[in-house]
Amino acid sequence: MSNDNTEQQSAKSSDSALFAKKEFRRGTIDGLPIVAGYFAVSFSFGILARSTGIDAFIAALISFTNVTSAGQFAGLGLIAEGGMYIELFLTQLVINLRYSLMSLSLTQKLGKEFGTARRLIIAYANTDEIFAVASSQKGNVSFPYMLGLEIFPILGWTAGTFAGAVAAGALPGFIVSALSVALYAMFVAIVVPPAREDKGIMAVALIAMAFSLAFYYLPVLSEIGSGFRIIICTLIASALGAAFFPVKEEPENDRKDSLDGISESEVSV
Repeated sequence: MSNDNTEQQSAKSSDSALFAKKEFRRGTIDGLPIVAGYFAVSFSFGILARSTGIDAFIAALISFTNVTSAGQFAGLGLIAEGGMYIELFLTQLVINLRYSLMSLSLTQKLGKEFGTARRLIIAYANTDEIFAVASSQKGNVSFPYMLGLEIFPILGWTAGTFAGAVAAGALPGFIVSALSVALYAMFVAIVVPPAREDKGIMAVALIAMAFSLAFYYLPVLSEIGSGFRIIICTLIASALGAAFFPVKEEPENDRKDSLDGISESEVSV
């Protein structure tokens, strides 16, 4: 009897290991396109970090421990200007606040095997792109899948930063200058398509641009630190967008219809 139990446990363990391996491989494949994009953008961050006097290893450490494009670029500017710690803290809080909302949403895709430790590991690299890929999966996502999805983008983001910082001293000045605007091109590519389809998004973007220009050129406003400018512009633009272009709540009947066909096993507790 004990031999039968041992064999069953061994078979179950083997099946679990095989499942984990397949899920990890699937996550890795889904994450490869993200790696390429992260390497290119973080390469420009490494160049800028080196130009402000930050060592290549420190720049790579920043990327490895933060994994946030907009937050890192904004923080780098504040470091270069000698900004205050409170300014740096508030800027990062406002810029990266979206990650907490994405993490809350992603919990609906996590199965019961996700305890606190595993959730913290997943939250560490829950970036925009990783969130989008994970959310698009049918049913719940497994822990091995999320590990495969996140590990290589993290390494790509860190390696790109290190490569950019090392290359900054070897590349010609005009190439360094061109590569340094890669992040801004990425954000333009992200904002323009939805802005063309939604007048609310367009309005919020234009409001933020207008206030940003005002804070840069007007005599009194230009004296405010860049970190506080980002915070003020973000809060004003988002508040005006919420007031004049609120997102319409989905009717209850439509919400019920959208849930039809979803099995109980696909809804996490």
